[in-house]
Amino acid sequence: MATWDDVREIALALPETSEHVPRGTLQWKVRTKTFAWERPLRRADLDSLGIAAQTGPVLSTATEDEAVKFALIADDRSTFFTTRHFDGYPAVLVRLDRISRRRLEEVMAEAWAVKAPAKLLREYFRTCPD
Repeated sequence: MATWDDVREIALALPETSEHVPRGTLQWKVRTKTFAWERPLRRADLDSLGIAAQTGPVLSTATEDEAVKFALIADDRSTFFTTRHFDGYPAVLVRLDRISRRRLEEVMAEAWAVKAPAKLLREYFRTCPD
């Protein structure tokens, strides 16, 4: 089970990442682009999911495209999901209390890579240990 502390530690270990708290929710950016953010479920989200209340922390992460989002959901519906709010948008919702830290590291790194500038990405992979 991952926590917000895990998300913070993983995100801030990635190059040129910063943490922000606009409107009271956490978000992480690579330079100026948000790649992960806290996403409390809204009433419309709860209604579309057919649940009365949010039962745990929810993180949203960028994905390369909707195909990746739907592949993650198909692979593990208990951890990854989406709502109508994200229709047409390349991001997936993650139940933090159901994801391992190792899997979270993978998801966060992929989200970071989607938003990182190409030059930064090249530099990261050039210096990254195998």
